[in-house]
Amino acid sequence: MQTVFEAAGGNDGIHRLADAWHRRVMADEVVAHAFSHGFHPQHTERLAAYWAEALGGPTTYSDSYGDETTVVKMHSGNGEHDEMDRRAIVCFDQALADVGLTSDDTLRRVLHDYFAWATTTTMSRYHHSAADVPKGLRIPRWSWDGLQL
Repeated sequence: MQTVFEAAGGNDGIHRLADAWHRRVMADEVVAHAFSHGFHPQHTERLAAYWAEALGGPTTYSDSYGDETTVVKMHSGNGEHDEMDRRAIVCFDQALADVGLTSDDTLRRVLHDYFAWATTTTMSRYHHSAADVPKGLRIPRWSWDGLQL
């Protein structure tokens, strides 16, 4: 059985999705605020590596950029942002359509569920301070059956 990563087109497919999502959020007046302080010049590549690893692909993110603690800290200490999260999820669903990942309902649902879960749990768990994020967190893995424990 192929992984979600493979079904989404492997590294190329995930990179196209990350690029489409980034373009969507930069065009959204609410979500773009998260990037108003700037972002890493290789944001799309790093995001694609992170999603690839989370969806059953290679461990490029962990091997080259950091662990889950690194990612969660970047998204922490900014207060609650439910509207931004909701709109980021809408942008993700639109990006799925942009790159042609909506024709397979199961794949579309699994990718949506992963992104919605990550956005509303791990990425928004530490509203008050990035210092609250525990050390040594591992990138959560997501499969056809959801979160893998």
